[in-house]
Amino acid sequence: MRSLTGPAIVITIGLLFLLHQVHGGHFYFGNTWPILLLVIGLLQLASALASREGHVEPVPPPAPPPAVPPADPQQTPYGTQGH
Repeated sequence: MRSLTGPAIVITIGLLFLLHQVHGGHFYFGNTWPILLLVIGLLQLASALASREGHVEPVPPPAPPPAVPPADPQQTPYGTQGH
């Protein structure tokens, strides 16, 4: 529902301007702006009352792997073989 708020506002503004043009100024935007507040309020109310069933809860990121202990600096990678 929240993703519909922006497009609904744009459509409402477009309809108000269209009505203003079609009806020769009878629907002046200065007189009809409360309709925008009604549309926003209705969308917020619908969002609050909408069912949460079927929505997936966010999954927390997995824990980082354990740290590798530092290598012994006195130990060579090949050990004492070949000496």
